[in-house]
Amino acid sequence: MTSRIRLKMIAAAVLVCALPAVPAMAQTPAKPKVALVMKSLANEFFLTMENGAKAHQKANAAKYDLLSNGIKDETDTSSQIKLVEQMIVSRVNALVIAPADSKALVPVLKKAIDAGIIVVNIDNKLDESALKEKGITVPFVGPDNRKGAKVVGDYLAKQIKKGDPVGIIEGVSTTYNAQQRTLGFQDAMNAAGAKVVSVQSGQWEIAPANTVAAAMLNANPNIKALLCGNDNMAIGAISAIKAAGKTGKVLVVGYDNINAIKPMLADGRVLATADQFGSQQAVFGIETVLKALAQKKKQAELGGVIETKVELVAKGAKS
Repeated sequence: MTSRIRLKMIAAAVLVCALPAVPAMAQTPAKPKVALVMKSLANEFFLTMENGAKAHQKANAAKYDLLSNGIKDETDTSSQIKLVEQMIVSRVNALVIAPADSKALVPVLKKAIDAGIIVVNIDNKLDESALKEKGITVPFVGPDNRKGAKVVGDYLAKQIKKGDPVGIIEGVSTTYNAQQRTLGFQDAMNAAGAKVVSVQSGQWEIAPANTVAAAMLNANPNIKALLCGNDNMAIGAISAIKAAGKTGKVLVVGYDNINAIKPMLADGRVLATADQFGSQQAVFGIETVLKALAQKKKQAELGGVIETKVELVAKGAKS
């Protein structure tokens, strides 16, 4: 019996050796999960951003999966922090974020990085000192807001006179992009010799901006222009101007070039705005994280600024 078993084992071994070699199955890595965390989806700009990201993912469905989220309004920072925490629990591979607050989001983003998630910042730049304090680097992919706002302000300056009073309605005052746009507007007004009589926050939204604009017009009856940090606030300002009976007497500029502003550009209620290509903002960030993942880069190897374009949009104007 022992000899018989031995002979069978030898025969089986010979048969196996005679079979053609079969290549080992290559293990296909799972598609990376990329999270997009935005600000208020009540703002058309971020809906445009989300739609652009979804279209990109659909065209690159084999490359990555996308989870997109937003908050209820521009100041709902705590909800955005919770969204990031949820993405950490969901074990996403990368996170692209438009932070509602330049400083408040940094601690939770440090948690994400410590969990091995690649983080890229879009739209509103994170505060450098807050990042340094946490010992992390996060690349910023987006436009130069100061430069973009100055281009819009320079266009407005051609329509007013030296010494004319103007007001600035800025976004959430703690956000970097709001601060930079205000500085850009101020650069243009200073160069033109206009007098900035008031700078107040409209919190990026229509209703608060309407209230602020009404107060500015009441306090400064001779005001010649309102420079608004985004188009939502420009819409609020236009309503206040109409209510004050000053349509055509107070110029308005915005920033973002959302669809809702286009009829107002066409009929002159808005003089100009800036197009920062909202549909591509998230896409630029997504492509940055996909490249980092493909190259197996660590967060510490990422950093710096990848500047994207901004163009003036105005009736008859050349960018």
